Amino acid sequence: MEKPMKQYEVLRRASLFLAEHNREENVASILLQHYLGMSRAAFFAGMRDPVPETIAQQFATAIKAHAETGIPVQHLTGYEIFYGRRFHVNEHVLIPRPETEELVQHVIQFVQQCNTDKSLTIADIGTGSGIIACTLALELENTTIYATDISEDALTVAEKNANELQANVTFLQGDFLQPLLQQNIKADIIVSNPPYIARSETSMMSDTVIQFDPELALFAEENGLAAYRKIIGMLPKVIKRNAMVAFEIGYQQGEVVKRLLKAQLPQSTVQVHQDINQKDRIVLAKITK
Repeated sequence: MEKPMKQYEVLRRASLFLAEHNREENVASILLQHYLGMSRAAFFAGMRDPVPETIAQQFATAIKAHAETGIPVQHLTGYEIFYGRRFHVNEHVLIPRPETEELVQHVIQFVQQCNTDKSLTIADIGTGSGIIACTLALELENTTIYATDISEDALTVAEKNANELQANVTFLQGDFLQPLLQQNIKADIIVSNPPYIARSETSMMSDTVIQFDPELALFAEENGLAAYRKIIGMLPKVIKRNAMVAFEIGYQQGEVVKRLLKAQLPQSTVQVHQDINQKDRIVLAKITK
């Protein structure tokens, strides 16, 4: 009977296999740590420990699937970390990106600068897995949080995340701002990371994104601007006085989205902010009416 391989041996073999398939080698560490159920410190301290055969088999199957199909690591583990919290993800929702944390930070800063005792109403439009809505609900006191999505499957994931994290969010099914209009809800802050990728960009995207992220959350017509046009067109009916609108955008869309906001809301002050990689990523509009 063969002795179980040690962690470093299992890891080295998997890393070589991933490299041969032009995948990132660090995926091996992420998945092995997941299947071993270890903290990062314990994982790296135990490199010479044997890997139980059942875990080695699970790990090998996952590595093979990722290498050959591009299935995201997050779909194999079932979660992604966002703003320090674990969120469930699957094929029905977009996998959280680090840039979206910066969008959340801008909203938090705006609320803190408001310096008001009144309860603020925030609406997350196209919530997906609920990362924005849940994070804001947990980070901000004295706020009422709504989250909308047209996908029933996405809302199921979002509600599961909210329940497990004990985030007080009201979820509404419908197209962008339509649920707010139907229930006559007016918001102090509208935040959204809508679909913004143009169909023409498909050839430049990885198979991991194209095949496994939901198309509904990725692509928008009108060269990626359709969602912004739809949301912005409805804003006057759902925002309160001195409101704020925060969008995540594609890196080439800043000036166009800024013009759309100024055309619809002439009294707004609109700024385009760059992300940590110095790319246009966030548009903020402060509105008085």
